[in-house]
Amino acid sequence: MPIRKLREFLDRHEVKYFVVSHSPAYTAQEIAASAHVPGKELAKTVMVTIDGNLAMAVLPASHHIDFQQLRQLSGEQNVVLAAESEFADIFPDCETGAMPPFGNLYGMAVYVSEELEADDDIAFNAGAHTELLRLSYESYKKLVKPVVGKLSFPMK
Repeated sequence: MPIRKLREFLDRHEVKYFVVSHSPAYTAQEIAASAHVPGKELAKTVMVTIDGNLAMAVLPASHHIDFQQLRQLSGEQNVVLAAESEFADIFPDCETGAMPPFGNLYGMAVYVSEELEADDDIAFNAGAHTELLRLSYESYKKLVKPVVGKLSFPMK
């Protein structure tokens, strides 16, 4: 099960978390509604390549990624959306689009939108389109050590 690797990692680090099961949902906004989580508290993972290397951009479900801001944050000019074919093999136990924002478990950099720091908790897909995982943002930040900055803007 996709969440197993993540749960083992969190358990090893003695992190308290909740698993939230919900009906199948595929867009970040559908997931937020299905799981009764405000869109600004649900984090979505967007796969990007930065100077040819896969990375995760993590932003509120209610936001769009801003590639220019991510370029500035990463210090690289070549920042583009990754094609599914570039990362599907890295997450064999995860449903496409449901990767948890723990790039450190997969050897990749993680960039987090500063808006997510405004909440005490972070919720995100846990490898399937029917489960979310929720934990304290401070625990997430401590474990993942992301680069935090401005990299998204609200949807209209």
